[in-house]
Amino acid sequence: MVSVEEATGIIGSHLFKPLHEAVPLHDAVGRVLAEKIVADRDFPPFNRVAMDGIALRYEQWQSGSMDFVIEGVQAAGAPAQQLRDFSQCIEVMTGAMLPVDTDTVVRYEDVEISGDTARVVVHKMLPGQHIHQQGQDAKQGEVLLQPGMMLSPAEIALLASVGKSKVDVVVFPKAAIVASGDELVDVHEVPEPHQIRRSNTYAIQAAMETLGWEGNQFHLMDRKDSMLESLKMVINTVDVVILSGGVSKGKFDFVPQVLQELGVKKLFHQVTQRPGKPFWFGVSEKGKIVFALPGNPVSTYMCFYRFIKPWLLKSVGVAIPDSKAILATDFVFEPQLTYFLQVSVKNENGKLMAYPDAGGGSGDFANLKNITGFLELPKERTSFSAGEAFAYFPFR
Repeated sequence: MVSVEEATGIIGSHLFKPLHEAVPLHDAVGRVLAEKIVADRDFPPFNRVAMDGIALRYEQWQSGSMDFVIEGVQAAGAPAQQLRDFSQCIEVMTGAMLPVDTDTVVRYEDVEISGDTARVVVHKMLPGQHIHQQGQDAKQGEVLLQPGMMLSPAEIALLASVGKSKVDVVVFPKAAIVASGDELVDVHEVPEPHQIRRSNTYAIQAAMETLGWEGNQFHLMDRKDSMLESLKMVINTVDVVILSGGVSKGKFDFVPQVLQELGVKKLFHQVTQRPGKPFWFGVSEKGKIVFALPGNPVSTYMCFYRFIKPWLLKSVGVAIPDSKAILATDFVFEPQLTYFLQVSVKNENGKLMAYPDAGGGSGDFANLKNITGFLELPKERTSFSAGEAFAYFPFR
């Protein structure tokens, strides 16, 4: 048996080494960037008008001029015009190039236009106002995005702006999600009184998809020979196997024995934690990663967010920020185990406050609808006081 910290270290020392692929920009959202992106020009690439109005020379207004004859109109997408007479102005549209020899924009709300003359009707202006200066956001050659970033729509816009029609992204490991148990039937089936519908694999698959990771589902019966044959096929065709069930000490819990016979080296079995104590982890001779999780739904769910999600993100280079939440009420847990307390976290005056909602134990997956994540309470203690901060693993 290992501690949570030891299990984390062992898993972290067996990261997946991902490949890269180039995908069209419109398929890149949600993927992990695998290349460094630099600005191919200044951002913005010219002095950009930020407000509809007129462009003039500030010193002319500062010297007392209020009326400016309009020389022309500068539209967005047109080459920059040049102010011919410094005592005059040019109408400008948002997004347009700032006309040459002008240095200040006055918005339409602050001028009155009559015929071909614009009168400035405000008595306070700043030189350079309402102008998005060339290179203000980024200079040519500046690094805009680093590898390991999960691409959101904001990054997609940035990639488009530098002409990246194709983007190098990380290829996530090919995964299988495997449930074991004679008592399980699929979601579309009507269970007999002694059966339940299979839900853990659907929960894991959905959790994976929120990360942009895909995995196919499989169901194994509690018969060693058929499990051996089926699991051999699964392990040979994927990079990662996530099993749910069959890892405890029951007479039909064949998973550890079958994995051993298939050449998967056990790196630990059982973790000093609740829920999820029977957690098993190993690696095959060919480097296939196997997570075998307890079958109780809350155990499965917690182990995914506490161990598997961080393993995946670390493997593909995504930075994982430390997240803490403050216990809102006193709590007592006496067994010498790390306890993952089900909590509902609320932002109160800028602080993440965690309200316990332990539910009915590791089999009470209906309680997951009431919570937002798990608070990790260390095993060295039994009493935990309101106001203390602990590691928080959210799933919402």
